[in-house]
Amino acid sequence: MWSARGNYLRHSVSFNRLIFEVVDDVLKQVFGERPAEVIYDFMEKFSHLKREEIAEKPEVFSAVLGKLLGSTGRLIERLILKNLCSRLQLEYEEKEGYSFSDYIKELRERFER
Repeated sequence: MWSARGNYLRHSVSFNRLIFEVVDDVLKQVFGERPAEVIYDFMEKFSHLKREEIAEKPEVFSAVLGKLLGSTGRLIERLILKNLCSRLQLEYEEKEGYSFSDYIKELRERFER
């Protein structure tokens, strides 16, 4: 699934923080600052998921994106995963049957090794 392009960066940042930064960057790049805030507000109001908890509950985040954006949610997830892999210096490869949370769990394991 993941091909290393070199040693991935660990920095002093936690995996949860990295996920938060990547999600925030992607949402703001795709939708803009204010619409990204609306997505976060919707997520917290209807799913009780705070943006800081996305890495801990990726399945809830995925469900919120699907509910709010329909099939576009899958595209956003893919952009998040590609960006995350890029930051970890890994190549993103789609794996049949994998959900967003499956990818996040696998990336967390690699990050924390």
